[in-house]
Amino acid sequence: MTVATLLVSLVVVGSATNQAVTATNRPMRNRQAFVLTVGQTEGDLRGTDDKVIQAGIEYLNRLGGGTLRLLPGTYTLQNAIYLRPNITLQGSGETTILRKADGAVTSLVRDSDWFEYGVQVKDAKGFVPGGGIMLRSKTGPGDWQYEVVRATVTAIEGNVLFIDRITQKDFWTDKEATAATIFPILTAENVDNVTVKDLVLDGNRDKNELINGNFAGAVFIQQCNRWRFENVTARRYNGDGYSFQVCDDIQFRHCRALDNAGLGFHPGSGSQRPVFRDCTAKGNSLGLYFCWAVSDGLAENCTFSENKQFGISIGHRDTDNLIRNCTMERNGAVGVLFRNEGAEFRAGHRNRIENCTIRDTGAGKPGIGIDIQGKTQDITIQDTKVVNTAGGNQKTGIRIGKEAQRIVLQGNMFDGCPRFVEDLRPSESR
Repeated sequence: MTVATLLVSLVVVGSATNQAVTATNRPMRNRQAFVLTVGQTEGDLRGTDDKVIQAGIEYLNRLGGGTLRLLPGTYTLQNAIYLRPNITLQGSGETTILRKADGAVTSLVRDSDWFEYGVQVKDAKGFVPGGGIMLRSKTGPGDWQYEVVRATVTAIEGNVLFIDRITQKDFWTDKEATAATIFPILTAENVDNVTVKDLVLDGNRDKNELINGNFAGAVFIQQCNRWRFENVTARRYNGDGYSFQVCDDIQFRHCRALDNAGLGFHPGSGSQRPVFRDCTAKGNSLGLYFCWAVSDGLAENCTFSENKQFGISIGHRDTDNLIRNCTMERNGAVGVLFRNEGAEFRAGHRNRIENCTIRDTGAGKPGIGIDIQGKTQDITIQDTKVVNTAGGNQKTGIRIGKEAQRIVLQGNMFDGCPRFVEDLRPSESR
């Protein structure tokens, strides 16, 4: 077929399609979504920061949804991008970078109660009107033990920061209350049906303060359903890469969590049916962390490597999850950890590891390929290779805790581990 013939054929097909829409008296009921472009030197909207991106999202939201296409460039964010329902946020691949601006943190110098719209701080430098702000007050010694409010600065008068919402909590000076320019790069609450693709999210880790993943992350969403992430990189965030809490049917494909200070992927409390396919978590504190009561999840064809603690961690009521065709290698302490949750009811039961490779766990200290702790029950490890290369620190292939029950090992291969299986259960319980 010649080029001319092909072009004619395409025109005919296109004409036939258009004629099919108008050839009858049937109503036109197929909605066509609007595509809006944002760029730095071209596009429907032009700019280099969060405001122009947010403006595009709000415009599409008014139309009931659509696609916001980000042209190449580095966009410096002073505040989070708040996603809306039925939006596709699409970049141009690795050339579209959303980068968090340098951070600032200061202490409060005046108690703020739960019903105020502003706080008085020691130093307002680094805060800007329209910028993101996080108020924190300690409730305990852990990095998750805070009262937290995420807001936007609306005005600054001297050392008083005014915000767009009521404080809702008490932020008192004797509780080490602070204000900081900490915010997620992408965020939402109670928003469904969103797609994010072909983007790099850069947390500018060296110029920002650490934040626990229960409060923020490069991606941080709560009570959201049916989100899709495809070809998205979350890197160098001083916290989690991807954190989602009480969210169902969140899917990742060809996504990467690289060199984040916290967890790479964090399916949070109560999240059902998360899916991770062809994803990579490398250089984080932990690769994939199943939080509380995460069920019916799937990790397939993924790589979790060189994370400082664990490749994968499964625990509190995390049940009926499948890890298949994945590689966990060169992680700090354990390739796959089943956490000790104390009571039997709280353990992570009925999980499966199939056709995986666990290699060279242990960074400078003895490591364990798979560690099944506590009163964990009904774990199947099948057709999995547990490998310790020459000189490696993975001294134990699989360790079964003394209270674990009904652990099935089938068709696995061990190579180079001084101890293939360490079973601590009483012989009558095996």
